[in-house]
Amino acid sequence: MVKRTRKEATRLDEAARAGWLYYCAGNTQDEIATKLGVSRPTAQRLVSAAISEGLVKVRLDHPIADCMELAARLRDRFGLEQCEVVPTDPAAPDAMFGIVQAAASLLERVLQSPDPKVIALGTGRAMRGMVNEVQRIDASHHKIVSLVGTIATDGAASFYDAVTELADLTRAPHYPLSIPVIVPRAEQRKPMQEQAPMDNILHLAARADVKFVGIGQMGDDAPLLVDGFITPAELKSLQEHGGIGELISWTFDRNGQILDHDVNNRVTSAPLQYPAQNTIAVAKGAKKVSAIRGAMTGKLITSLVTDEATAKALLR
Repeated sequence: MVKRTRKEATRLDEAARAGWLYYCAGNTQDEIATKLGVSRPTAQRLVSAAISEGLVKVRLDHPIADCMELAARLRDRFGLEQCEVVPTDPAAPDAMFGIVQAAASLLERVLQSPDPKVIALGTGRAMRGMVNEVQRIDASHHKIVSLVGTIATDGAASFYDAVTELADLTRAPHYPLSIPVIVPRAEQRKPMQEQAPMDNILHLAARADVKFVGIGQMGDDAPLLVDGFITPAELKSLQEHGGIGELISWTFDRNGQILDHDVNNRVTSAPLQYPAQNTIAVAKGAKKVSAIRGAMTGKLITSLVTDEATAKALLR
C-alpha cells in the first residue's frame, strides 16, 4: 500500500466528502463550497479529484432507448438469456469504461444473494476492470473460483487475474488455478489437473452458479500471444485452422466450435460446457466482433455485456 503524507490524506478526505455531497447527496458545487468552507473553484477541483483518485465510481442508471433496442435484438437473434448494451464513447471506442461498470452491477447482484454461490471468473482486462468497479461487501458465504490457469510458460503470473482481488473485496474464500495456462505437452495436462488442489478447483468450476468471462480475439495481437501463453508460430497455426476467438484460452472457430488442435489439447482451463450455462461474457471492440459472434453462435455464452458500436457491428 502506498504511504501518503498527512497533507495528501487530508486532501483525499476533502475530495471524498465533496464527491459524496455532489454524487450522492445531489448538492451543487456552490452548496459544496459553502458546506466545506472553500471557494467554488476549490469545490470543483475536489469533486474532480474524487473521480480521478477513484474515490467515486460512477455508473449510468438510465435506460437508453437505442441501447435497450440493440440489446433486445441481440437477445432475439442469438438466443441470449440477457444482454446489456452501454453507450460508446466516440473519442475512446476501445476504452473499457461502461461495460465494466455494467458487468460489475451484475456481479454485485450475485454477491448480494443470501444463498451461497460458487462464482467463477476468467481473466483479462474486462474481468480485472469489472472487479475494480465492485463495491466492498461482506460475501464470505460465497466461493470464488478461477476458470483458467494463472501462469505463463516462463513462470510469470498473469497480470489480469481477478479472483484474488475480488476475494479481497468480499472476504469470500477463493480458489485460484495456480497452474500454467497451457502446458508444453498434451500428456502433462491430465496429471497436473488431477493433483488434489487442482482437481478440487476444477470440480468447483464445473458446478459454478454463474461464470463471468472475457472473449479474446485471435488476430496478430491476440491476448494469448501478448500475455506469453502461446508462440507466434502457434498463433499462426491456430489462425490457419480457423481460430477466430478464445474463451478462457480455448480457441474456437466462427461457428463457436472448439478447434481440434495441439494447443487446445494442452489447455488446462476448466472445460467449456455446451450449451453454456449461466455464462456472462464481457467484451467489446471492432477487433472482437467475429470472436463475440462466434461465441454466441456456438452457444459458448448465455449472456453478453457490450457497447453500442459493437452491438451494431454484431447485428450487421
